[in-house]
Parts: sequence; C-alpha cells; structure tokens
Amino acid sequence: MAGLRRGASKERVYDGSRIRPASPSRLFIDAKTTAKWREKGFYPVLRETAGSPKENLEASTLYRMLQLKQMHPQPRTDTLPKGFDLRLNRNQFCPKPGELDEFVDAHPLWRMPYAMPNLSAREYGTLVQWVAQGAPAEAPRPPSTRATAQVQAWERFLNADGDKQKLVSRYLYEHLFQAHLHFTGSDDREFFRLIRSSTPPGQPADEIASVLPLDAAGAGPFYYRLIPYLPSVVAKNHVVYALSPRKMERFEELFLQPDYSVESLPSHDPKTAADPFKVYDAIPVASRYKFLLDDAHFFIEGFIKGPVCRGQIALNSIEDRFWVFFLDPDKPISTNDAEFIRQNAEYLSMPTEMGNNLNLLSAWTIYWRRLQHYLLARQASFEKMHSVDLADALSYIWKGGGDNHNAALTVFRHTDSASVRYGLTGDFPKTAWILDYPTLERIHYLLVAGFNVYGNIGHQLNTRLYMDFLRMEGEDNFLLFLPVGDRKRIRDSWYRGIRHNMEKLLKAPTKWLTIKLVIGYRTDDHQRELYQYIATYLGAAAGPADPMNRCAQPPCSPAKPGTFEFDADQTMRSIAHLEGRALRGFPDLAFVQVVSQRAPGQKLAYTLVRDKSYRNVTSMLENEDRHDPDHDTMTVIKGLEGSYPNFFYVIDLAETEPFHEGAQIISIQSPEDYQKLIATFGIRRTSNRFWETADWFQALERKNQPVLSGIYDLNRYVNY
Repeated sequence: MAGLRRGASKERVYDGSRIRPASPSRLFIDAKTTAKWREKGFYPVLRETAGSPKENLEASTLYRMLQLKQMHPQPRTDTLPKGFDLRLNRNQFCPKPGELDEFVDAHPLWRMPYAMPNLSAREYGTLVQWVAQGAPAEAPRPPSTRATAQVQAWERFLNADGDKQKLVSRYLYEHLFQAHLHFTGSDDREFFRLIRSSTPPGQPADEIASVLPLDAAGAGPFYYRLIPYLPSVVAKNHVVYALSPRKMERFEELFLQPDYSVESLPSHDPKTAADPFKVYDAIPVASRYKFLLDDAHFFIEGFIKGPVCRGQIALNSIEDRFWVFFLDPDKPISTNDAEFIRQNAEYLSMPTEMGNNLNLLSAWTIYWRRLQHYLLARQASFEKMHSVDLADALSYIWKGGGDNHNAALTVFRHTDSASVRYGLTGDFPKTAWILDYPTLERIHYLLVAGFNVYGNIGHQLNTRLYMDFLRMEGEDNFLLFLPVGDRKRIRDSWYRGIRHNMEKLLKAPTKWLTIKLVIGYRTDDHQRELYQYIATYLGAAAGPADPMNRCAQPPCSPAKPGTFEFDADQTMRSIAHLEGRALRGFPDLAFVQVVSQRAPGQKLAYTLVRDKSYRNVTSMLENEDRHDPDHDTMTVIKGLEGSYPNFFYVIDLAETEPFHEGAQIISIQSPEDYQKLIATFGIRRTSNRFWETADWFQALERKNQPVLSGIYDLNRYVNY
C-alpha cells in the first residue's frame, strides 16, 4: 500500500547505461511522507484527497487500467499477440494522469494485470470497491511480545559502550543491513531490518538514509535499531537471517571474547570504508571468516538476490550451475593468516572506493595490477606447501562441523536471475568454487555492501569486471586440489566458453598450475573423483543425496514402490537425462505440478532447471551470450526452486511419459512440436487455469517454507 501512496515515476531504477547516478527512491527510507515523494517527482495513481466513490474511481489510474482490462479482455487461448513487450529491459511507460488517454490509444491491450489473464469478477469487484472507498489501509501490526523483547536485547547489545563493541557493531551492520531478520520462535512472517537511526532505543526510530551502509551516518550520534520490515515479502529479495539468544552468544564468542584491542575507530572516508581488510584489521581474521561461514548461504544469497544480479550485468560472468565449497578457517594457509592479509590489504581494494567513476580503463588497470601483486603473494605461499594425499587434502575444506549445510551450496543461473540452494544439487558440474576468507569477504563488499544500483555505468561495469577476478579465484582454488596435469586443460576448457574474452585480458600468474599439491588419485576422471571424495567427506553437511540427478543405483526414490510419489519420482527423474537440443523448447526455470487420477487429491511439485552451455560473451550490457545448445543439460528438483518461474506445466501421472517422449520428439522434428506439448501440458499466459495454478505453487511453498517463502515474481513468464 505504501508503494501505491508513493505513486509512479519515470526515473528507472535499473539502468546500466546511465552517465550520472540517480537519486535513490527506496520505499520507507528516502522519503517518509507522500508529500516528500511528490517533491522527488513521484505522481499519484490514486486520488489523494477525500472524495465520493465516483470521484475516487475517476481520479485513479489504477482503477482505469483495471477497468479497461475487464472491458477488453486479452485472448483466452494460444499465445499473446506480438504487440506485448515481455523483454526484461523493455521500454518502460509510466503515464501521468494527463497522459493516460494517449497511452491507452497507443497500447490498447496493455492493461492490468499486464499480459496476464483477467482477474475473476469477484477479485475485480473487491479492488473496485476498495478504490472507491479511498483505498484505506490497515495500520501495520505492532511487533509481537516475543519479538519486542528480542529487539530490546539486540539493541542493547549493538549499542553497548566501548570502541571494541562499536567496531564489531559496525561490522555486523555492514553485513546484515539488507537482511530480513527473523527471531527464532516468533511469528513465521514477522521480520525486521537493522538500521542506523538518529534516535536512541526507546524512541521512534528515524532511519539515516545513506546510499550505502559504508557511508558515514552524518555528523551527529547514531544508534543501531531494529525496525519492522513493512513491504510485501517477495521471493526475489527475501534474504532471511535468524537471530536468537544463541546467535548473540556466538557473536560474543567470535568478536568480544577474543583478546584484542581497538586503538581507534576507522574513518568512513570512501577510500577507507570500502576496504574491509583495513577497516576491520583489529578483529581476528578467524572470527570474521567463521562469522561468514556460519551462514554462508545467506552471504551468497545476498548478491544472488540483490540488485546486482538483476539481468546480465553480473550474471553473464558465471556458469548456469556450479557448486561452492570453502577452505577451513583453522588450517595453516596464507589466506587465514592475519599478517598475510595485512601485508596484502592494499592489493585487495575494490572499485567501490572510486564511486561513480567513468574512467573504466584506468579502473581496470589499477585494480588488475593490484590484484596481480596479491596473486603472486598467494602463489609464493603455495610453493612452500608440501604435497599431500587426496584424503588428507580434503581436510583443508571446511566441513561445517559435520552438520552445517552451509558447507556446500549449489548456485543456479537462470539467464537473467539466479538462485542458491543448500547441498549438492544436480549432476557433477563443469565448474566449482572453493572460497577462502578474502574472496568471500570481497564478494560481499563488492556485490552487496558496496554496490549502488542507482550508480552510473562506470560503477556498475567496474563491479562487473572485478566480479570476474573473484570468480576466477574461487575456481582456481578448486583446481589446486586436482593433479598438475589436469589444471591447465580443465581451465582452458572453462575459458573456451563464457569467460573467453576475459581470459585474453587477464594475464594472471600461472606458475601455481605446475605446483604439485595433491596426489593419490585412483581413477582416470580426476575431477569427477574429486567431487565424489568431497561429497563423501562432507557427509551430512553436503545435504541429502540427489537421486533425481545422480542416481547411483535405481530405484533412487525415498518413496515406497507402487505409490503415487514413487511413480512420479521415477518419471521425473527420466527427464533429468534429457540434454542438448532436446531441451531447446524448455525455459530456464519451470514449475511442474504432477497429479494422478489414481490418487485423487494428491499433487506433487518439481522444478525443471535448464542448465545452458555458453561459448562466449561479447558484451556485458546486452544478452549476447553465444548459446551452445548442443551441451545444455537438465536438472530436476523435487520441490520448488527460484524466484522467477518462467512457465508452469500441469500433467497427469499417466501422461508424464508422453510428456517426456514429447520432449524427445522435438529434438528430431520442429519447434512446432513443442507447441503441441505446451498445448497439452502447459499453462500459458492466456490460460484460464493460470491464476489457480500460480496460487497452488505459492501456497505450497508457503506451507513448506513458512519463514523463507515469498511471493513469486511472474514478470519473466514466457509467452509460449
């Protein structure tokens, strides 16, 4: 409701080509009243003064767009007409009230809901009555008693006296500022934000609207406060961090109990604040790294669901699916050593410190040269290490205490969005990352704490370029665990593809490729063997086995043979074997609802993830990835994954096999055959079953993930 009161603006938030940075327009942050939003150029979509029901409707852009949709319904079968623009970076139209007639004449079918089936008569009537009544809104619910007590305890902790505590609180704030904080044991849908306020605990919070959490909080005193999260909870930015008394004890154990002193508090000057290795030098490296590892999924998801991963700017630097592991914080390696990091802190600086700088060549040269110094120092540390047997080498990988599922993650890229999942999902991937402390910390400061979505093209491209450095560090760490003879061959095969152009520019030290560190492999496929060893070594921390995609010995289903679930698992598992051009009709991310006439009322959900293969990337601004469809694969997930479903399928279990066969048929015939498949099993944008299907998936995820679920974004649903 607050967004409707704010109104509309012609200023784009996501614009990777802007020369000048834009003014932030964050709801509840950058303006607190409707009048302030009007001063910032936002204009109304609802009547703003009290009027009769007729006047309220006549003055409402929202009502007008809903009404015209009812008067001129979109097609109810087949695909939508070509006049609909469904591209991610399509032209945006936000007509002011006086421009609405011209917009309607130019785009007669562009109504609300845009490019989706009409609302039911009941839903439409409810919205019309609400607008006619002046669009009243209920006051936000006050925090629960349990949550209030937790808020008070955490505010006392974060605002305690002493420079040591102040430095720790700053570190925590810069890592948790975008979190949807949830108190263990409180209401499933009750979330909070950590902010800096000009008012102390006990008074109404007044958030200081800095562009980045690294920025100074102004001249006066400020206080860390926890305030209710008021916007709708949507899946695409719902990044949950759990707080509890036990978590506070963990923070004390990591940050306050170690014996170290803080001589002075560091500056918020951009060149200083953007370098966490200098700002937090006093805090033990092990404490910082263990803090990140405890909730590694949260920190990886921080950039996956953050604005940096909207579209192609950051996403075309990663593969479609890869696994992520971490080096153990207690092992005697250089990147765990405080003195090593201190000596190389200057070389670990990131382009955040340059702000909205348009001199891209200068930025590239500066940061790549600095990073070369760091890579040389790291390479020198490898030369001092002795080779060890593979079984012993695995001890350098963080095991998560044996049961922390943050120890192994799977990242998916869905062309212009991404998602991250606990455990090792899918078949053995082409690439993997093994992250150490400096890389994981820089991922957060580059892509989350230091990324300004309102920044100009220089800021956004510098961020994208530096992301290549970080990805390569993670991949190179993985290669270190392989025999010397494999490293260059495997690395060259990776760089044949998505990062081909970047490799030409990055003349990194390569002596590490010849330093023997791990011996004792027993098969000819060393990369696959390493994956198997790691999965076994991590045990429960790697998550449950994935029989859907890595079935070692059929039947590979936890369900009892002969049951609806067992049969559904077996059939869906067969889809995971599809590859190459057999997948050319499938979208990046599809939800499947499986039903059975033999089991009335039973329904199961699966996700089909199309893992695309790429040959080359020629631009960071447009989707010019050169797709290599012959090497595409499919990952099938039991349950739901991702925030932007591209398509829905609803199939009867008796028809699941034809569904599979239909997918195979199109590999040898024409795209028209896929349209036949869609006509039988697909739920198009025109389908009268669209909303009930979408609601079923949404309700299922809410039931299965009462805290972690959010509203799916259907904006990227394909027009099949």
